[in-house]
Amino acid sequence: MPAFMIQGTGSNVGKSMLVAGLCRAARRRGIKVAPFKPQNMSNNAAVTEDGGEIGRAQALQARACGLVPITDMNPVLLKPETDTGAQVILQGRAIARAEARDYAALKPRLLQGVLDSFHRLQSGHDLVIVEGAGSPAEINLRPRDIANMGFARAAGVPVVLAGDIDRGGVIAQIVGTQAVLDPADAAMVKGFLINKFRGDPRLFDDGYHQIESRTGWRGFGVLPWFPDAHRLPAEDAVDLRAATGQGLHVVCLTLSRIANFDDLDPMAAEPGVRLTMLGPGRPIPGDADLVVIPGTKSTIGDLGFLRDQGWDVDLIAHVRRGGHVLGICGGYQMLGKTIHDPQGADGQAGAVSGLGLLDVETTMSPDKRLTRIAGTALGQPVAGYEIHMGRSQGPDCARPFACIPDPDGAISPDGRIIGTYLHGLFSDDRFRATYLSRLGAASQPGYEAGVDQVLNDLADHLQAHLDLDGLFKLAHR
Repeated sequence: MPAFMIQGTGSNVGKSMLVAGLCRAARRRGIKVAPFKPQNMSNNAAVTEDGGEIGRAQALQARACGLVPITDMNPVLLKPETDTGAQVILQGRAIARAEARDYAALKPRLLQGVLDSFHRLQSGHDLVIVEGAGSPAEINLRPRDIANMGFARAAGVPVVLAGDIDRGGVIAQIVGTQAVLDPADAAMVKGFLINKFRGDPRLFDDGYHQIESRTGWRGFGVLPWFPDAHRLPAEDAVDLRAATGQGLHVVCLTLSRIANFDDLDPMAAEPGVRLTMLGPGRPIPGDADLVVIPGTKSTIGDLGFLRDQGWDVDLIAHVRRGGHVLGICGGYQMLGKTIHDPQGADGQAGAVSGLGLLDVETTMSPDKRLTRIAGTALGQPVAGYEIHMGRSQGPDCARPFACIPDPDGAISPDGRIIGTYLHGLFSDDRFRATYLSRLGAASQPGYEAGVDQVLNDLADHLQAHLDLDGLFKLAHR
């Protein structure tokens, strides 16, 4: 069945965006297309309709295809918990915690799951567009690889290599990748494309022909920089950036294991909001109107990280000045008085003191809640998803933030501190407008329509600069 794969010369070269744009372009041609990523590493996960979790980029790609996200679109998801260890998700469900040195032993089991998911997608679609992970040039990872050439060879999928000219050295990126690949792996590569070119692409004509000459690979085009890429949900924390708006100052604490940070994308799109993604070592600004403590893959670990930055002291000062605080998921758990972890579900067994800004206590457990939900919050319809371990209860829960349909979250007696387990809440225009109005700011509607328009614009951009006919024909070889 037709499929092709976009691999990159490195991480963050734009593979996810390319696949999203190709998916939308294929859909507009009447092709029944689906995205697929064998293995992803991200704490920014989406909850699927079939009750699992996948990388946020694959959820966006599914949207580009006009599909509801399902776990087969990203069968292996690694969610980093420490610098050397991660939770391993297979077909939507956590199956293990693994240190990097032990992960290779899981790969034979994971490869079979990857191939099963891929073949199910193939059976129901005209075309599957596959996204690699990292780079095939990382030949130290080639044994038992399931993310790049290991998958391409096992599934018989042709590969197109994407290089990032914005980083510089794109000729060496592509030619060097061919030089280090095993000949059988290199034979899977049918061509290349250049991404993120700034200026007149014709200035790169000689370099483009040099790559063709040195590799023998076909070029599929040079793609100029797409200026609206920032308006699409980002998956990697490295992509976090502050918005350029002005007005209400929203400060989000960039935790070391920040997760589901796309919750704030609709805020970043608001012209009346100035969003600061506050990095470590920087104090919370005194002019902050709202401080957001976002989700995290490690609540207790990131609570320690927050304190190491001195943000706990800054938060007390912020509240004394009359500022507002919103804790989402792990951030909600941190706002309480105590976090109990009797089984070590979040790290070492024991209990730690929270920030004490809400009168609630959280008890961790190994069971993870994964569900899409809808209800009301602040008197407005709201929809989103939950993805967390632990349950919170206490006197402030008597003032729930939402009913979805059960009561969710807690609000302080003065109404300025809110905690909730609900992710994705700001995507709804009506709710976002209500929330911002309570902070004295106006809202601009149309966030979801805006994302869809950017996907259409991205498809137009690819159509204008890449040989899409050649790419789609490649899938049929």
